Amino acid sequence: MRVVVALGGNALVRRGETADAEPQRGNVDRAVRSLAPLAEQHELIITHGNGPQVGVLALESLNDPGLTRPYPLDTVGAETQGMIGYWMLQSLQNALPGRQVLAMITQTLVSAVDPAFADPAKFVGQVYDRVEAEKLAAEYGWTVRRDGDGWRRVVPSPRPQRVIETRLIRELVRLGTIVVCAGGGGVPVFRNDVGRLEGVEAVIDKDCTAALLAESMDADALLILTDVPRVMRDFGTAREEEIFHTTPHELRAERFPAGSMGPKVEAALTFVERTGDMAGIGLLDQCVEILDGTAGTIVTPNATWPLASTL
Repeated sequence: MRVVVALGGNALVRRGETADAEPQRGNVDRAVRSLAPLAEQHELIITHGNGPQVGVLALESLNDPGLTRPYPLDTVGAETQGMIGYWMLQSLQNALPGRQVLAMITQTLVSAVDPAFADPAKFVGQVYDRVEAEKLAAEYGWTVRRDGDGWRRVVPSPRPQRVIETRLIRELVRLGTIVVCAGGGGVPVFRNDVGRLEGVEAVIDKDCTAALLAESMDADALLILTDVPRVMRDFGTAREEEIFHTTPHELRAERFPAGSMGPKVEAALTFVERTGDMAGIGLLDQCVEILDGTAGTIVTPNATWPLASTL
């Protein structure tokens, strides 16, 4: 089987931890120990989050006295793809000696006229008071909005159209390579008026890109791995209920938080609706069981999923 895995940001920076390199690398090693059994049995493409790392590097760039302007988000996104990709690459090579592994910096095409550019809504970076936020907005051309008790920068989050390097990824997987790519949704790029690629100040939803990549790669399954065991119906209420096996039609009748589970559910639904294949949402250390249909929330057209070992 060909499987696309989307690792949540918690795979690298757990709640309460710092974003220092040492704990992140330890978390990468733990993630790889969970993923190794999948890689031994299936073709594997791994995507990952980069939110905490982008926040750290963007802040460092902002405060660097040697820079006249901070690095743009597309450049910081590429930096974090390289950093996390290196950690994943080395850990996978150590866990799976003899297997070919490649970590790629990938670009994700977006539309220059996506409505998201006219309505930036994705929070990035640290929280400021209103005075400081408005000062930074004036100095750097940011858009800022209230986030709880503070103010934060917001940037566009356009829908991904295609991972530019899809054909190369497909060929590498065909040759048996484990590919780490599309970190943080990929570096957002668009084609200018003469057809050349240019980076853009935006953040792409990583799970949405993972679903798009899984579809374009003809994957048999999309696994969205996070820090909760299953999707919950009526989360946080007295009617809270775990969802085990379900369909896109059933899930679209529910409502999920836009900043957390919502994008994961939408990515799973989109993949299943477009391909007729399986998506699963659940814990990283249960990824094998999720693929087998015995853990997590399983989304298929008919709410059933045979054991992967029978396929």
